[in-house]
Amino acid sequence: MAETEAGLKVVDAGALEPELRALLRPGELVEDVHGRRHRLPRYFYEVPSHEAASEIRLSPHFGLNEFLLVDLREHVRLRAYPRYVPCAVRLLAFYLEHLRTAVGAQVHLAVNGGYRSPAHRLAAGATPHMWATAADIYRVGSTVLRDRTSIETYSRLVEELSDDLWVMPYGPDVGQADDHVHLDLGYLVLVPREMGEGEPDDRASSVFEERRRGDRRGWPAAPTLAGMDADPSQPH
Repeated sequence: MAETEAGLKVVDAGALEPELRALLRPGELVEDVHGRRHRLPRYFYEVPSHEAASEIRLSPHFGLNEFLLVDLREHVRLRAYPRYVPCAVRLLAFYLEHLRTAVGAQVHLAVNGGYRSPAHRLAAGATPHMWATAADIYRVGSTVLRDRTSIETYSRLVEELSDDLWVMPYGPDVGQADDHVHLDLGYLVLVPREMGEGEPDDRASSVFEERRRGDRRGWPAAPTLAGMDADPSQPH
């Protein structure tokens, strides 16, 4: 709890140690499968420990640790704490929270289904997973997403939720998904108000002040990592 009460740090990845900079490649342009280039995130949350990752809630039903689940295909340095995740992960959790409300059931992210670094062996070319703005969902409630009917059913629900979300079509080929629902917000970056857009800076800013902002449309409060009154054991 000490780490979360003190708040995480926002860091300019351009000021990290050389090995981390080489793995995260902040600000570099990466080409997607269509030949379009996208600039990698520069600002990251520094996650100090496994305990902090497990305790911090990005939204009432989604913990920070769920977006950091990776296998051995992620670089060994990036599996060790402190770990780093692009700041836009807050926005992804915000939309997943609304999806959970829409389906009325728990939403489960796959291993490698949240943030994957540019050094991850699945990260060939630009993919929103490298921006922490994509999620691979393998189960909703008791439904395991392994067939066309279930995947297309929940894909339609995602598409109806918001025009901001894109869903990968069903299928076994590259650019398709046949054992999960992939949704993403595109190549979106978040620049915290505490940070500037000048040259890389080695200063880090503590964020996540306690706040509760209600949305007039009745949506849950905007994503915040300071919402520690949520029960970390609450399933989603």
